[in-house]
Amino acid sequence: MGRSKSKIKDLKRCAVYTRKSSEEGLEQEFNSLHAQREAGEAYITSQKQEGWILVPDEYDDGGFSGGNMERPALQRLMKDVEAGKIDVVVVYKVDRLSRSLADFARLVEVFDKHQVSFVAVTQQFNTTSSMGRLTLNILLSFAQFEREVTGERIRDKFLLSKKKGKWMGGTPPLGYDVVDRKLIPNEGEAVIIREIFKTFIETRSQIETAERINEMGFRTKRLPRKGGQVAGSKKFTRTAIYKLLKSRLYKGEIGHKGEWYPGEHKALIKPDVWEQVETILQGNSSTRQTDSRHRNTRSFLRGFLFGPEQEALIPTASRSKGKLHRYYVSSTARKHGHKHSPLPTLPAREIEFLVVEHLRDLLKQPEIIFTTWQMLTDQDTFNEDQVREALNDLSDIWNLLFPEEQRRLMKLLVSRIDVHQQGIEIRFHQEGIPNITNELQGEVTWP
Repeated sequence: MGRSKSKIKDLKRCAVYTRKSSEEGLEQEFNSLHAQREAGEAYITSQKQEGWILVPDEYDDGGFSGGNMERPALQRLMKDVEAGKIDVVVVYKVDRLSRSLADFARLVEVFDKHQVSFVAVTQQFNTTSSMGRLTLNILLSFAQFEREVTGERIRDKFLLSKKKGKWMGGTPPLGYDVVDRKLIPNEGEAVIIREIFKTFIETRSQIETAERINEMGFRTKRLPRKGGQVAGSKKFTRTAIYKLLKSRLYKGEIGHKGEWYPGEHKALIKPDVWEQVETILQGNSSTRQTDSRHRNTRSFLRGFLFGPEQEALIPTASRSKGKLHRYYVSSTARKHGHKHSPLPTLPAREIEFLVVEHLRDLLKQPEIIFTTWQMLTDQDTFNEDQVREALNDLSDIWNLLFPEEQRRLMKLLVSRIDVHQQGIEIRFHQEGIPNITNELQGEVTWP
């Protein structure tokens, strides 16, 4: 019985895979696939003493190239390998499994993962033996080398082509069509590009440019897809305008990893117009960076304000006669312009004053003080007068705190603030007011 159990344990389920590139001759009673199968089955029989047995399923791909893995029988074989139904894959020659060294390496990776061996009967290739494993490792090393060399060749060719100004594929940009792998101006779309550059020079604003271009009826590039579907053909956003203005493609250049080269295609924008736009963009960027530092450090409501439809209100700023003016605007206004926003631009000082006054009124209400005292008595020995004094302290010292300290206290106290045309609604954290009271009874950070 012990010997019988040992034999069952050592059984190796073997699958024979056959392939023929062309369909010619497959109609014959005995064809190439039959010959390959017979050779594979004979080899399995010769290994009977090793416990090799043939699985009943047949994996035959007639009329399929070995240059790729899109073969029904191969796909079925790999599924059975992954399902643990096969221990050894047997083929007539290695190229029956794949003619691509890279594909062969991927197949072997799956075999290794599921502890499946591989045998080519006419080439003494058997990964169940140490010599077979050595041969396999040599083949896989060549496969890795082939992949790296191929990758280098492709990258080198790509770079050389770009340096020569050639278009190397991808979605054609607005203003051009691709004809015979070259960018050819689309005169209808070229009008849009020139109008965008002209309008931006006049307005010096990406949002206002987007609004004007959309009002003229212009849209982004229309891209037909398979099945009759269409992509693109949408209204321009602030971001879309910025990307077009920054694209050196329109001054006749081709880019590659941050480097730009003279292109084969015709420029749509004159050099002096391009330089004028670039100067405006750089000036705007410098102003935005300066204003951003003021905006982000002073806007203690950043991240708390929400408009209709759960839309976040974002701090922004502008300068007029050297004076900084801060605002909160909806993300819609930033993308598409203020005309499309559900709320008007909110002056930061006014909305911040409104929120603080609303908080002060709430913190002085008797029911708030009483509820806070009740919650605190569960954990500390506070009396109601101490709670009232702590909340009054917060109201009195608020304007003396640094913006970041105000923001830290807001995080402890408030979860969000909803802004409507009718007013504001403040939502508190459940433990917000008691936490603030606790902190104020201890130590307050002063400027």
